[in-house]
Amino acid sequence: MIKILIVEDDLDLGNLLQQYLVLNQFQAHRVFNGVEAREELKQNTYDLLILDVMMPQEDGFTLAEKLQKSHPDLPFLFVTARKMKEDVLTGLKLGADDYITKPFDADELILRIQNILKRKSKVESPKLTTYSFGKFRFEPENLLLKTEKSERNLTEKEAQLLSFLYQHRDRIIKREEVLNHLWEESDFFSGRSLDVFISRLRKYLVEDDAVQIESIRGVGFRFLVGLSK
Repeated sequence: MIKILIVEDDLDLGNLLQQYLVLNQFQAHRVFNGVEAREELKQNTYDLLILDVMMPQEDGFTLAEKLQKSHPDLPFLFVTARKMKEDVLTGLKLGADDYITKPFDADELILRIQNILKRKSKVESPKLTTYSFGKFRFEPENLLLKTEKSERNLTEKEAQLLSFLYQHRDRIIKREEVLNHLWEESDFFSGRSLDVFISRLRKYLVEDDAVQIESIRGVGFRFLVGLSK
């Protein structure tokens, strides 16, 4: 099912959008501003974003600018009451796939979303990356970690971290290197978040004792892949 994130501070409009998307066979989640949207995208993956422009804490234009760096392939459209030509041009320059002004017809919005997703599917490569280590088969794009006996759905951040560890396996990886690559900052709260995700991955990998995430005290980690028993 297609997953859509609605970033809209108007409670009534946000609820209506979410309900209408669900009625049209989309999976929809809603947040209230750009800050909440970026936090949500750290934990989960989405196929498309619907952004309001005028929002507290972080507006739609600011969010779109940041998305170009953190999620360059994620399509989004603006839904806003601002009809000025300059605003439309700003949105398109920031990478928006479409721009629709309030009030709008809900069926028109669905058609615009469907057209964006069709364009996206035409340019995406069907080839998927697969990593095999120990007893595990890992499909990053599908957020899947498999063995012959089990299959686990990962969050987007878990998949990103496991990919990074595997790509740098058998060598010491500094904490700052991981944080700067995946969190884009290395402050206290990001460090605590990293520790939580490392702990989760260790639990997921317990099925094969030859696959380990070793902690190097005061330095970072080492992803080890030995021979399974």
